[in-house]
Amino acid sequence: MKGLKLSILALSVAGVPAAALAEIRSLDENAMGNITGQAGVTIELETRLNIDRFIYTDEGSLEINDIFVGGGNRTDYFSELGTNITSQPASDKLDNIRINIDIASDGDAIINILPMSFGAVDFTIATGAWNLVGQGGETTTVMDNFRMDALIGSGTIRIDTATDRLNLLTDFAIDDLDFDVPFLALGIRDLELTGADYDLSAPQPLRLFASVDMDIFKDTNAAGGEALAVEMDNFTADMRIGGVLIGGTSIGSVALDNLAITNTAMRIYGH
Repeated sequence: MKGLKLSILALSVAGVPAAALAEIRSLDENAMGNITGQAGVTIELETRLNIDRFIYTDEGSLEINDIFVGGGNRTDYFSELGTNITSQPASDKLDNIRINIDIASDGDAIINILPMSFGAVDFTIATGAWNLVGQGGETTTVMDNFRMDALIGSGTIRIDTATDRLNLLTDFAIDDLDFDVPFLALGIRDLELTGADYDLSAPQPLRLFASVDMDIFKDTNAAGGEALAVEMDNFTADMRIGGVLIGGTSIGSVALDNLAITNTAMRIYGH
């Protein structure tokens, strides 16, 4: 096989005109070092995702049906602002996204996600029934009719070569979140999540978003084995729930002012 490969190489070189061979020169390390991209890579994204069914199986199974990820096909997000904050026509596609990818001099990968035009990126996640299924066919629907209409202001993913950590920093706001929990006869309607400083009586777009700063990395669990670690030092937001349903009847609304989640660390691993 080695001889065959050398023969093919020789024939290939033999077929190149002498004038062309004259232009072929070896590059030293310094010259190779100068052949680099200077401005990174930009990706403009437009997409829509549908999955009929996602199934996770252990002994029994969890089934999530009718998954949709795309645009909300609306322009009235946070209507109290009095403007189309997405600055885009209504669409059921996840669009208006620019992804800039750069590699820093220290080897860190930096991925910036931002709108292509001024405004926020709208997205919708919707699903049908979430079913727990036993080996004998037993079924319990733990969630149904899930739909979340939300906005992303910006996002940055950084992979740090010095610490081997992935840092996720993003600004987001939820305009409307609805879902049912059938086995508890519980329903949530019109859940809204914003930044803790967002004032409904004097709404400002720059205060609309709640910020998430999260580190994801490999660590050890309590037993000394490997685990996926997720850590978040601080998250603050305001949350309003338009209706809490019990047995299909609203029992009122709920508001959480300055909800704070701090010093949160998770270790995820198999057992």
